[in-house]
This record gives sequence, C-alpha cells and structure tokens, in this order.
Amino acid sequence: MQEFKDQVAVITGGASGIGLAIAKRLLAAGARVAMIDINPPVVQSAAKSVGENAFAFACDVTNEDQVKEVIGRIAEQFGRIDVLVNSAGVTGKTNIKSHEVELSDFRFVFEVNVVGSFLTARAVLPHMLNRNYGRILHIASISGKEGNAGMLAYSASKAAVIGMAKVQGKEYAESGITVNALAPAVIRTAMVEALPEEQVKYMTDKIPMKRCGTLEEIANLAAFIVSPGASFTTGFTFDMTGGRATY
Repeated sequence: MQEFKDQVAVITGGASGIGLAIAKRLLAAGARVAMIDINPPVVQSAAKSVGENAFAFACDVTNEDQVKEVIGRIAEQFGRIDVLVNSAGVTGKTNIKSHEVELSDFRFVFEVNVVGSFLTARAVLPHMLNRNYGRILHIASISGKEGNAGMLAYSASKAAVIGMAKVQGKEYAESGITVNALAPAVIRTAMVEALPEEQVKYMTDKIPMKRCGTLEEIANLAAFIVSPGASFTTGFTFDMTGGRATY
C-alpha cells in the first residue's frame, strides 16, 4: 500500500502511544512523517525506530513561536504538508471531583489538548490552502462526547477539540481540506497506564466489547481518515469505542 506516496504527514505527540502508532502506519503506506514531541532525545529515538523516512522535530505545542518555527521548517524541508494529526495530549489529574480540580491543572490540560491543536492547525492550514489539499485529524476522546466522571479537565478539553473540528471542517469544506476528529475510548497507552486503576476500570466497564482498543486499531482508522480517498467527510467525529458511542 502506497496511498500516501510523496505525501508529508506531521504528527504531534509522535514519540509515543497513539502518535507513534500512526506515524508507523503512515510511513508504511508511503508517507514521510515529521514527528513532533517536546523531548528532543525521546522523539529522535522514536523517529529512528520508525524508519528512514521519519524525522524528529522537538517542539512545545503550547508555545506559539515554537509551533510557527517548526511548521515553517518542516514545510521548507519537504516542500509540502499534506497531513496533520494532533495526537499530543495529557489527562491531568484524574479520579477527583470538580470541586477538587486545581485551576493550574485545568489550564495545563487545556493548553496542551486545545491550544496545542489550535496552534498546529493554524500553522499548517496556509500550506494546505496553497495546494488546495489537506487532511487534519484531531485526536479527541469519548469523554469529550459523554464526559467521564473524575476527569473534568480532560473531558472538557476533548469536547473543545471536537467543537474545533466541527468549525474547521465547515470553514475549509470547499478548499480540498478535510478536518475531522477521532474519539477513542480506552486505548492501552502509557498515558492510560499512568491513570489510577479504578479510573481505567470505570472507563473500560462502559465498553460493550469489554476491552481496551489497540494502537494498531486506532492507527488503521486514523490512516483511513487522513487518506486521499476520505474526501467527502469533514467536521465529523469518528467512533473508536468498542460500541460505547452510538452517535
């Protein structure tokens, strides 16, 4: 499969978890992948593990200047940006009720999950508009649709990400650019492993399949969403929940 031949895909949070899995999947389908993460040694090691067409870029996605600089560097190096997958994300403190949430933690989660996705999308859109083609995928969460008790900051931030995808999908619908979101339930990643076990059980018990999703499963669906063939769906939130979401 070479459906992404000659394309350039930018993936935030690319050094681990969902981002790394999507980077591997797109590279296998012919793309050159620019993997963005905040820790230089970690993202460099991850890019080496993906393959010779994977390239590491260190960047704090919440920093406007850094995002502008790194996206400009990627566009200059490769001459194009076809795909953006926003996978950088944090859960913040969990298994706590709303009156226990600290403002600093709430702001931090929104900075990474919402502001980071906004800044990177804003930076790549001019490059896509110049070529009348692009695919943007924001990784959201089922908690952004339904709300997970004990995860106020995360659930609210992912609801904002879904709202952003809806707006951007409409704004660029006539430009050859699609913007969608993907809402997984529990995927066994390092971020999920770090959650309290009772929080993971609360989320997994809601899944009709009674299991977590796999990184391979989410990478396969993400690859379809950002593929050239997925050209008539935009502003949509795709389900990845083992039957939990029915809308």
